[in-house]
Amino acid sequence: MSERDAATIDILGIMELLPHRFPILLVDRILDYEKGQWIKGLKNISMGDPIFQGHFPKQPVFPGVLIVEAMAQTGGCLIMQEFEDRAKKVIYFMAIDGVKFRKPVVPGDQMVMEVKVIQNKGKICKMRGEAFVDGQRVAEAEFMSMLINLPEEK
Repeated sequence: MSERDAATIDILGIMELLPHRFPILLVDRILDYEKGQWIKGLKNISMGDPIFQGHFPKQPVFPGVLIVEAMAQTGGCLIMQEFEDRAKKVIYFMAIDGVKFRKPVVPGDQMVMEVKVIQNKGKICKMRGEAFVDGQRVAEAEFMSMLINLPEEK
């Protein structure tokens, strides 16, 4: 993995952990983490993001569903570190609970996602995520995911 220091992961390292790519890769940098416990990621919200062409042209707001996805991808960066064969795995949502949106996220914002593991049973993991802009909580959710082995390539 490409790392600046022990607790920071740059975009190249994130791309080694997650299968997501533009335009759905929603984590720009991992700021800090404790393996298996918690992680803190960053997403720069830019007017250049293609989502703003339609959401909404005269009042751009980053969609809440993508905020939840950004939190989940941040959590995925934590979980996928546990697996050497991560290129053969993908994480799928199983459940999303207690979602609350508290403030709109707009172009120019830097969104910080903080995700904590509540329970990890190997293939199934429950996490709690919170997203912040300028230190103010903009969203929160609990989500459960399942690790799936990708089919073997022929």
